[in-house]
Amino acid sequence: MTENYSKYLAIFERSMEKVPVDIIKEIQLKLKQETQEEPLVSVVVIAHNEEKHILSCLWSLSENKCGFPIEIIVINNNSTDRTTEILDMIGVKWYNEPNKGPGHARQCGLNHARGKYYLCIDADTIYPPYYIQTMVNQLRKSGVSCAFGLWSFIPDKQHSRLGLFLYESLRDIYLLLQSMKRPELCVRGMAFGFNTEMGRKIGFRTDIIRGEDGSLALAMKQYGKLVLIKNRKARVFTSNSTLSAEGSFFKSFINRFFKAFKSSGNMFSKKTNYKDQESNLIK
Repeated sequence: MTENYSKYLAIFERSMEKVPVDIIKEIQLKLKQETQEEPLVSVVVIAHNEEKHILSCLWSLSENKCGFPIEIIVINNNSTDRTTEILDMIGVKWYNEPNKGPGHARQCGLNHARGKYYLCIDADTIYPPYYIQTMVNQLRKSGVSCAFGLWSFIPDKQHSRLGLFLYESLRDIYLLLQSMKRPELCVRGMAFGFNTEMGRKIGFRTDIIRGEDGSLALAMKQYGKLVLIKNRKARVFTSNSTLSAEGSFFKSFINRFFKAFKSSGNMFSKKTNYKDQESNLIK
């Protein structure tokens, strides 16, 4: 899969000085061409200290192929690195959200979005060429309030392609089963879209550390179905920071396996609310 993203990966994890000038100019031009005055879709990137990733992300988004007008905007979540310098340099529209946290950043994007549909984007993620079109095709269907896709991780020295493939294959099976009754637990903000006005009626939670995406999806059930898109056109390619945070790949796999096994008995029943974990609340 990485072959399809080779040019974006060539500048992933690179500092701004190491990105060729002609690539920066290409991104500038394509972003200018993509952003429209009356967009159907708001493509909203959230970024906190993403100076080594955001160019790859925006390059992939600027080359997305879709048959309708879009806007690409970035929410800078109080970055302290050179993220804002890069945003100014490439000329993308961006807003600063001083309150740190993905809930605050996504809500800021929702406040500024002009499109009928809203796509959540993470700055450390690369998007396939028909991602926007594929997501919106589902969101346009009657009775659908949200759509979400699957994701793969970018291989590195600690995470081989084979290891990631085996891990993702087992995880995908689990997610497919879980999505039948509890799709909200499968939602990740890097690959999530919804009807903007419906989303505004609820808003993103800003009182939790993580889970603002799934919480919104759960609340959106009152307006329609949550649709898991299995098509690889909606499968995003993201950094493995969440895996790396748990130490070795094997340890991460074991932790997630036992967590999934422990909760497997609940996946076949619907749930309308979840109790917040004290450790996940912002105090």
